[in-house]
Amino acid sequence: MKTLIVAATRAELAFFYQHYHLQEYDFVESKHFDLLITGVGMVATAFALGQYLTKPYDLVINFGIAGCFDREIELGTLLNITEDNFAELGAENGDEFLTIKDLGFGENHFISRSKINIDLPSVTGITVNCVTGSEQSIKNLKKRFSPTTESMEGAAVFYACKQANIDCIQIRSISNYVEPRNKDNWKIGLAIKNLNEWAIAFIAEMN
Repeated sequence: MKTLIVAATRAELAFFYQHYHLQEYDFVESKHFDLLITGVGMVATAFALGQYLTKPYDLVINFGIAGCFDREIELGTLLNITEDNFAELGAENGDEFLTIKDLGFGENHFISRSKINIDLPSVTGITVNCVTGSEQSIKNLKKRFSPTTESMEGAAVFYACKQANIDCIQIRSISNYVEPRNKDNWKIGLAIKNLNEWAIAFIAEMN
């Protein structure tokens, strides 16, 4: 089975690169998997996947860090994002938000698809262009989606894989809570360390 590993930045998979002795390029081919760095955000992700999903992959794995709405989940925790939503794709109708599905122009909600058992908690995420940093925005998003995580790429990966009819998994490590922006509260190093350790073990077990 040929797998494509996808991340927004090389920093998120720094130890993975080192462990597998990969050249530090944005696209790397190896015997059992290829690795693609897309750039940050759903537009860059969709463009990159549009270029590379023409290859015969059986599985796409999206690795990355994420913000978390649930403070009972410890920073550094690994989660399996089984559902993801484009949170901002739609229209405002006064105080009401209409999704792109409400407008009749497409889908905003996507579900992961894979035959592989992932031994991690399964949660729902949202994908945004603008990282959430106000109490009112947090309240609105919780009301609309009841999300656990927030990223800038996840739903775009699910969308691309659905269009290409390829199985897809999204694994996120929690680096911060979704709150008014405060870098002192972030634990990006811990999140990346835990993400890479899990990714290395998972790929080794697959192969």
